[in-house]
Amino acid sequence: MTLVKFYDRSYIPEGKLTYAVINARYEGKWIFVRHHLRDTWEISGGHIEDGESPDDAARREVMEETGAVDLNIECISTYSVEKDGRTGYGRLFLANITRVGTIPDTSEIAEVIFRDFLPDNLTYPDIQPHLFRKTIEFLEEKERN
Repeated sequence: MTLVKFYDRSYIPEGKLTYAVINARYEGKWIFVRHHLRDTWEISGGHIEDGESPDDAARREVMEETGAVDLNIECISTYSVEKDGRTGYGRLFLANITRVGTIPDTSEIAEVIFRDFLPDNLTYPDIQPHLFRKTIEFLEEKERN
């Protein structure tokens, strides 16, 4: 069983933050990517490198994976994923992309799609719907305030 939990965006676990995941939008559509070794869809994201802040990792990952050139990025929350007795932590972000270029040749991404909703064929179906739902809740809360 996989358990996904959310924390305040400023929360830093005793261990370290490992991942940055970025729900990205362009012209009102959500962006999903396909890794060149898989047939499934993913939300942009990846590992936070040593010496890199979660914000910098998020910006780097979304640019590498989507071809984003101009974007605004904001932190939604810290999250944890517990699976098989192990827990990992990451930060969840929202990126509003205003200009898209080409995906860099060095990218692991083979394809990008633009959708109104989360695709069915996900790489991490036990995690990604939770992260997407949290992003939708974040946007709804912003609209109310």
